[in-house]
Amino acid sequence: MGLDLITISLTGALSTFLLAKRNRFDGIRASTSLSIIAYFVFYAANLNVELYSLVFFGSTFVGMSAPKRFGLYTQIIAALVFAVLFENLVPFINGYGGAVGFSAFLSVCVCHLGILMGAPRSNKKTP
Repeated sequence: MGLDLITISLTGALSTFLLAKRNRFDGIRASTSLSIIAYFVFYAANLNVELYSLVFFGSTFVGMSAPKRFGLYTQIIAALVFAVLFENLVPFINGYGGAVGFSAFLSVCVCHLGILMGAPRSNKKTP
């Protein structure tokens, strides 16, 4: 497991989660704008653009999936689960696209199931 993928996943999920809470941004706008910026940053830094931009884009799915149900702590766990799943599912799924979506879906499901089974929540329930 690469520390670079974990860092990119955390950055993507948390930045999308926090930006989606702003007035003029929703989850989709936050994901799109941050993914475009991240792509250009990875390209300008001459990094592995294809892999890193996919990890960032997938982690933005995690960040925009449940901004009203998940708190910061849950988002961090979901981003870490996403990074682990993405790296382990890529060899088994044909192409990156399926691994990105499936990993994001599973990471959010795992965290949501954990909450339903009694794991402590990072945000308080609002009436």
